[in-house]
Amino acid sequence: MVFEDQYNFESLVNETEELVVAEIGRQLPEYPDLCTCSECILDVAAYALNRVRPRYRVSLLDTVYVHSRERSAYLREIRRAVTDGILKVRTNPPHD
Repeated sequence: MVFEDQYNFESLVNETEELVVAEIGRQLPEYPDLCTCSECILDVAAYALNRVRPRYRVSLLDTVYVHSRERSAYLREIRRAVTDGILKVRTNPPHD
């Protein structure tokens, strides 16, 4: 039996990924010159996700408890990472 078949890893969710994707959606209108092909948007997401701490949860009931001050700082960190990713991909797209 394969190890992964013994456990339901689909319930393991990276909350940071959800926050990064939402932040990309919020910022896209501010950068009309950014290519919005799948490759570029995924590069922005990968760039941002590699620069912020991941936060995982196992179910909707087990969301990570974070004080509002810490959450605000974390959301600012995500916002900055997404902005940096957009600027990086905009000036250096992964395609011609």
